[in-house]
Amino acid sequence: MANLKDIKSRIASVENTKKITRAMKMVAAAKVKKAENSVKAARPFAQELINAFERLLGAVGDYSDSGLKIKLAIENYPALLKKREIKTAGILVITSNKGLAGAYNANVIRNVLKQVKEYKEKGIASKLFIVGQKGMAALKRKSAEFGFEIVQTYTQVANEISASGAEHIAEDLAENFVLENIDAIEIFTTRFKNMMSYSAENWNLLPISVDSEKIKSAGIEPTMIFEPSEQSILQKVVPLYLTNTIYQALLEAQASELASRMTAMSAASNNAEDMIRTLTIDYNKARQWAITQEILEVVSGADALKG
Repeated sequence: MANLKDIKSRIASVENTKKITRAMKMVAAAKVKKAENSVKAARPFAQELINAFERLLGAVGDYSDSGLKIKLAIENYPALLKKREIKTAGILVITSNKGLAGAYNANVIRNVLKQVKEYKEKGIASKLFIVGQKGMAALKRKSAEFGFEIVQTYTQVANEISASGAEHIAEDLAENFVLENIDAIEIFTTRFKNMMSYSAENWNLLPISVDSEKIKSAGIEPTMIFEPSEQSILQKVVPLYLTNTIYQALLEAQASELASRMTAMSAASNNAEDMIRTLTIDYNKARQWAITQEILEVVSGADALKG
Protein backbone atom coordinates (compact mmCIF):
# COMPACT_ATOMS: atom_id res chain seq x y z
CA MET A 1 0.00 0.00 0.00
CA ALA A 2 1.34 3.44 -0.97
CA ASN A 3 2.56 5.81 1.70
CA LEU A 4 -0.06 8.39 2.77
CA LYS A 5 2.47 11.20 2.69
CA ASP A 6 3.57 10.33 -0.85
CA ILE A 7 -0.02 10.23 -2.13
CA LYS A 8 -0.82 13.55 -0.47
CA SER A 9 2.31 15.08 -2.04
CA ARG A 10 1.27 13.83 -5.49
CA ILE A 11 -2.24 15.26 -5.08
CA ALA A 12 -0.75 18.65 -4.16
CA SER A 13 1.60 18.50 -7.16
CA VAL A 14 -1.23 17.68 -9.59
CA GLU A 15 -3.36 20.45 -8.05
CA ASN A 16 -0.59 22.96 -8.76
CA THR A 17 -0.26 21.67 -12.32
CA LYS A 18 -4.02 22.01 -12.81
CA LYS A 19 -3.86 25.65 -11.69
CA ILE A 20 -1.17 26.35 -14.28
CA THR A 21 -2.95 24.58 -17.16
CA ARG A 22 -6.25 26.25 -16.28
CA ALA A 23 -4.56 29.67 -16.22
CA MET A 24 -2.90 28.98 -19.59
CA LYS A 25 -6.25 27.90 -21.02
CA MET A 26 -7.88 31.14 -19.85
CA VAL A 27 -5.06 33.26 -21.31
CA ALA A 28 -5.25 31.44 -24.66
CA ALA A 29 -9.05 31.73 -24.71
CA ALA A 30 -8.80 35.47 -24.08
CA LYS A 31 -6.30 35.93 -26.92
CA VAL A 32 -7.71 33.52 -29.49
CA LYS A 33 -10.90 35.51 -30.08
CA LYS A 34 -8.88 38.60 -30.94
CA ALA A 35 -6.64 36.52 -33.22
CA GLU A 36 -9.68 34.97 -34.90
CA ASN A 37 -11.15 38.41 -35.59
CA SER A 38 -7.82 39.59 -37.07
CA VAL A 39 -7.65 36.56 -39.37
CA LYS A 40 -11.22 36.89 -40.60
CA ALA A 41 -10.85 40.64 -41.12
CA ALA A 42 -7.66 40.18 -43.17
CA ARG A 43 -8.84 37.32 -45.40
CA PRO A 44 -11.09 39.32 -47.81
CA PHE A 45 -8.32 41.83 -48.54
CA ALA A 46 -5.75 39.06 -49.03
CA GLN A 47 -8.02 37.22 -51.49
CA GLU A 48 -8.92 40.34 -53.45
CA LEU A 49 -5.25 41.30 -53.62
CA ILE A 50 -4.40 37.90 -55.11
CA ASN A 51 -7.25 38.23 -57.65
CA ALA A 52 -6.16 41.74 -58.66
CA PHE A 53 -2.54 40.64 -58.86
CA GLU A 54 -3.41 37.72 -61.15
CA ARG A 55 -5.37 40.08 -63.44
CA LEU A 56 -2.46 42.49 -63.45
CA LEU A 57 0.06 39.83 -64.42
CA GLY A 58 -2.32 38.55 -67.09
CA ALA A 59 -2.46 42.04 -68.61
CA VAL A 60 1.27 42.77 -68.53
CA GLY A 61 3.25 41.15 -71.31
CA ASP A 62 6.85 42.04 -70.57
CA TYR A 63 8.54 42.54 -67.19
CA SER A 64 11.01 45.22 -68.16
CA ASP A 65 13.42 46.81 -65.70
CA SER A 66 14.34 49.75 -67.94
CA GLY A 67 14.25 53.02 -66.05
CA LEU A 68 13.56 51.36 -62.70
CA LYS A 69 15.02 52.79 -59.52
CA ILE A 70 15.57 49.81 -57.24
CA LYS A 71 16.62 50.30 -53.62
CA LEU A 72 15.41 47.02 -52.11
CA ALA A 73 15.34 43.49 -53.51
CA ILE A 74 11.58 43.33 -52.97
CA GLU A 75 11.19 46.19 -55.47
CA ASN A 76 13.05 44.30 -58.20
CA TYR A 77 9.88 42.79 -59.66
CA PRO A 78 11.41 41.68 -63.03
CA ALA A 79 13.81 39.38 -61.15
CA LEU A 80 11.09 38.22 -58.72
CA LEU A 81 8.66 37.35 -61.51
CA LYS A 82 11.28 35.57 -63.57
CA LYS A 83 10.81 31.80 -63.73
CA ARG A 84 13.85 29.57 -63.81
CA GLU A 85 14.81 25.98 -63.19
CA ILE A 86 14.35 25.12 -59.52
CA LYS A 87 17.66 23.92 -58.12
CA THR A 88 17.21 25.28 -54.59
CA ALA A 89 13.87 25.79 -52.83
CA GLY A 90 13.38 28.41 -50.15
CA ILE A 91 10.98 27.37 -47.39
CA LEU A 92 9.49 29.79 -44.86
CA VAL A 93 8.47 27.78 -41.79
CA ILE A 94 6.07 29.42 -39.33
CA THR A 95 5.98 27.96 -35.81
CA SER A 96 5.61 29.40 -32.30
CA ASN A 97 8.03 30.55 -29.61
CA LYS A 98 6.13 28.66 -26.91
CA GLY A 99 5.18 25.02 -26.52
CA LEU A 100 2.26 23.35 -24.72
CA ALA A 101 0.12 23.81 -27.84
CA GLY A 102 -0.70 20.19 -28.58
CA ALA A 103 0.55 18.94 -31.94
CA TYR A 104 0.58 22.42 -33.52
CA ASN A 105 4.35 22.78 -34.05
CA ALA A 106 4.86 19.06 -34.72
CA ASN A 107 2.33 19.13 -37.60
CA VAL A 108 4.12 22.01 -39.35
CA ILE A 109 7.58 20.50 -38.84
CA ARG A 110 6.40 17.10 -40.11
CA ASN A 111 5.11 18.70 -43.33
CA VAL A 112 8.37 20.60 -43.82
CA LEU A 113 10.52 17.49 -43.40
CA LYS A 114 8.28 15.57 -45.79
CA GLN A 115 8.69 18.29 -48.44
CA VAL A 116 12.46 18.52 -47.88
CA LYS A 117 12.73 14.76 -48.36
CA GLU A 118 10.73 14.92 -51.61
CA TYR A 119 12.92 17.74 -52.90
CA LYS A 120 16.06 15.80 -52.01
CA GLU A 121 14.82 12.80 -54.00
CA LYS A 122 14.39 15.13 -57.02
CA GLY A 123 17.87 16.60 -56.58
CA ILE A 124 16.57 19.94 -55.26
CA ALA A 125 18.32 21.51 -52.27
CA SER A 126 16.34 23.22 -49.48
CA LYS A 127 17.08 26.43 -47.59
CA LEU A 128 14.92 27.25 -44.59
CA PHE A 129 13.79 30.55 -43.09
CA ILE A 130 12.24 29.77 -39.70
CA VAL A 131 9.80 31.79 -37.60
CA GLY A 132 9.58 30.69 -33.95
CA GLN A 133 11.92 29.09 -31.44
CA LYS A 134 10.13 25.72 -31.49
CA GLY A 135 10.65 25.28 -35.21
CA MET A 136 14.22 26.53 -34.97
CA ALA A 137 15.13 24.07 -32.18
CA ALA A 138 13.45 21.05 -33.80
CA LEU A 139 14.75 21.66 -37.32
CA LYS A 140 18.32 22.37 -36.20
CA ARG A 141 18.43 18.84 -34.84
CA LYS A 142 17.21 17.46 -38.18
CA SER A 143 19.36 19.58 -40.53
CA ALA A 144 22.26 17.12 -40.78
CA GLU A 145 19.97 14.11 -41.22
CA PHE A 146 17.80 15.67 -43.96
CA GLY A 147 20.54 17.79 -45.53
CA PHE A 148 18.98 21.26 -45.53
CA GLU A 149 20.42 24.65 -44.62
CA ILE A 150 18.89 27.13 -42.17
CA VAL A 151 19.51 30.58 -43.64
CA GLN A 152 17.65 32.85 -41.22
CA THR A 153 15.57 32.60 -38.05
CA TYR A 154 12.97 35.00 -36.63
CA THR A 155 11.84 34.82 -33.01
CA GLN A 156 10.51 38.31 -32.28
CA VAL A 157 8.10 38.12 -35.21
CA ALA A 158 6.35 35.13 -33.61
CA ASN A 159 5.65 37.19 -30.47
CA GLU A 160 4.34 40.31 -32.18
CA ILE A 161 2.63 39.79 -35.54
CA SER A 162 2.98 42.99 -37.55
CA ALA A 163 3.15 44.21 -41.14
CA SER A 164 6.69 45.49 -40.54
CA GLY A 165 7.78 42.04 -39.36
CA ALA A 166 6.25 40.46 -42.47
CA GLU A 167 7.98 43.08 -44.63
CA HIS A 168 11.34 42.24 -43.05
CA ILE A 169 10.88 38.54 -43.83
CA ALA A 170 9.68 39.34 -47.37
CA GLU A 171 12.82 41.42 -48.04
CA ASP A 172 15.10 38.59 -46.85
CA LEU A 173 13.31 36.08 -49.08
CA ALA A 174 13.27 38.46 -52.05
CA GLU A 175 16.99 39.21 -51.68
CA ASN A 176 17.85 35.50 -51.71
CA PHE A 177 15.58 34.98 -54.73
CA VAL A 178 17.06 37.90 -56.69
CA LEU A 179 20.61 36.74 -55.91
CA GLU A 180 19.53 33.26 -57.14
CA ASN A 181 20.39 31.64 -53.82
CA ILE A 182 16.90 30.15 -54.06
CA ASP A 183 14.70 29.54 -57.12
CA ALA A 184 11.30 29.13 -55.43
CA ILE A 185 9.64 30.14 -52.16
CA GLU A 186 7.04 28.17 -50.20
CA ILE A 187 5.35 29.03 -46.91
CA PHE A 188 4.59 26.26 -44.43
CA THR A 189 1.95 27.46 -41.98
CA THR A 190 -1.47 26.50 -40.59
CA ARG A 191 -4.88 27.74 -41.69
CA PHE A 192 -7.24 28.57 -38.84
CA LYS A 193 -10.69 26.97 -39.18
CA ASN A 194 -12.37 27.42 -35.82
CA MET A 195 -11.66 27.23 -32.11
CA MET A 196 -11.30 23.46 -32.29
CA SER A 197 -9.44 22.85 -35.54
CA TYR A 198 -6.85 24.06 -38.04
CA SER A 199 -5.02 22.52 -40.99
CA ALA A 200 -1.29 22.47 -41.79
CA GLU A 201 -0.73 23.88 -45.28
CA ASN A 202 2.00 24.98 -47.66
CA TRP A 203 1.53 28.00 -49.94
CA ASN A 204 3.50 28.71 -53.11
CA LEU A 205 4.80 32.28 -53.02
CA LEU A 206 7.33 32.40 -55.85
CA PRO A 207 7.46 31.78 -58.76
CA ILE A 208 3.97 33.14 -59.43
CA SER A 209 1.81 31.26 -61.89
CA VAL A 210 -1.19 32.94 -63.50
CA ASP A 211 -4.14 30.74 -64.41
CA SER A 212 -5.32 32.39 -67.64
CA GLU A 213 -8.20 29.92 -68.04
CA LYS A 214 -9.45 30.78 -64.55
CA ILE A 215 -9.42 34.50 -65.39
CA LYS A 216 -11.28 33.90 -68.68
CA SER A 217 -13.86 31.59 -67.09
CA ALA A 218 -14.59 34.25 -64.47
CA GLY A 219 -15.44 36.66 -67.28
CA ILE A 220 -12.62 39.05 -66.35
CA GLU A 221 -10.83 40.80 -69.19
CA PRO A 222 -7.14 41.18 -68.37
CA THR A 223 -6.86 44.37 -70.49
CA MET A 224 -5.86 47.31 -68.28
CA ILE A 225 -4.78 50.90 -68.68
CA PHE A 226 -1.78 51.76 -66.48
CA GLU A 227 -1.12 55.14 -64.96
CA PRO A 228 1.62 56.27 -64.63
CA SER A 229 3.17 53.06 -66.07
CA GLU A 230 3.20 49.27 -65.86
CA GLN A 231 6.61 49.38 -64.17
CA SER A 232 5.47 51.77 -61.45
CA ILE A 233 2.35 49.73 -60.68
CA LEU A 234 4.18 46.40 -60.55
CA GLN A 235 6.94 47.85 -58.39
CA LYS A 236 4.28 48.66 -55.78
CA VAL A 237 2.00 45.67 -56.15
CA VAL A 238 4.63 42.89 -56.12
CA PRO A 239 6.07 43.91 -52.70
CA LEU A 240 2.50 44.33 -51.40
CA TYR A 241 1.58 40.84 -52.61
CA LEU A 242 4.65 39.20 -51.04
CA THR A 243 4.40 41.08 -47.73
CA ASN A 244 0.66 40.62 -47.34
CA THR A 245 0.79 36.88 -48.11
CA ILE A 246 3.44 36.41 -45.41
CA TYR A 247 1.46 38.62 -43.01
CA GLN A 248 -1.68 36.53 -43.63
CA ALA A 249 0.29 33.32 -43.02
CA LEU A 250 1.54 34.73 -39.69
CA LEU A 251 -1.99 35.70 -38.62
CA GLU A 252 -3.37 32.26 -39.54
CA ALA A 253 -0.54 30.57 -37.61
CA GLN A 254 -1.05 32.72 -34.52
CA ALA A 255 -4.78 31.98 -34.35
CA SER A 256 -4.14 28.26 -34.91
CA GLU A 257 -1.49 28.17 -32.19
CA LEU A 258 -3.74 29.85 -29.60
CA ALA A 259 -6.69 27.61 -30.47
CA SER A 260 -4.47 24.53 -30.22
CA ARG A 261 -3.06 25.68 -26.87
CA MET A 262 -6.53 26.38 -25.50
CA THR A 263 -7.69 22.89 -26.49
CA ALA A 264 -4.52 21.23 -25.15
CA MET A 265 -4.69 23.06 -21.80
CA SER A 266 -8.39 22.25 -21.47
CA ALA A 267 -7.62 18.55 -21.97
CA ALA A 268 -4.69 18.79 -19.53
CA SER A 269 -6.92 20.39 -16.88
CA ASN A 270 -9.53 17.66 -17.31
CA ASN A 271 -6.84 14.97 -17.05
CA ALA A 272 -5.51 16.60 -13.89
CA GLU A 273 -8.97 16.50 -12.34
CA ASP A 274 -9.31 12.81 -13.21
CA MET A 275 -5.89 12.09 -11.71
CA ILE A 276 -6.74 13.99 -8.53
CA ARG A 277 -9.96 12.01 -8.23
CA THR A 278 -8.09 8.71 -8.62
CA LEU A 279 -5.36 9.73 -6.17
CA THR A 280 -7.96 10.85 -3.63
CA ILE A 281 -9.58 7.42 -3.78
CA ASP A 282 -6.15 5.81 -3.34
CA TYR A 283 -5.46 8.14 -0.40
CA ASN A 284 -8.75 7.24 1.29
CA LYS A 285 -8.11 3.53 0.77
CA ALA A 286 -4.59 3.83 2.19
CA ARG A 287 -5.89 5.83 5.15
CA GLN A 288 -8.62 3.25 5.79
CA TRP A 289 -6.07 0.46 5.58
CA ALA A 290 -3.78 2.28 8.06
CA ILE A 291 -6.66 2.78 10.53
CA THR A 292 -7.70 -0.86 10.18
CA GLN A 293 -4.11 -1.94 10.77
CA GLU A 294 -3.91 0.17 13.93
CA ILE A 295 -7.18 -1.32 15.23
CA LEU A 296 -5.92 -4.84 14.56
CA GLU A 297 -2.70 -4.09 16.41
CA VAL A 298 -4.66 -2.73 19.42
CA VAL A 299 -6.96 -5.78 19.46
CA SER A 300 -4.01 -8.16 19.13
CA GLY A 301 -2.23 -6.39 21.98
CA ALA A 302 -5.31 -6.60 24.19
CA ASP A 303 -5.70 -10.32 23.42
CA ALA A 304 -2.07 -10.91 24.29
CA LEU A 305 -2.49 -9.18 27.67
CA LYS A 306 -5.55 -11.33 28.45
CA GLY A 307 -3.64 -14.46 27.61
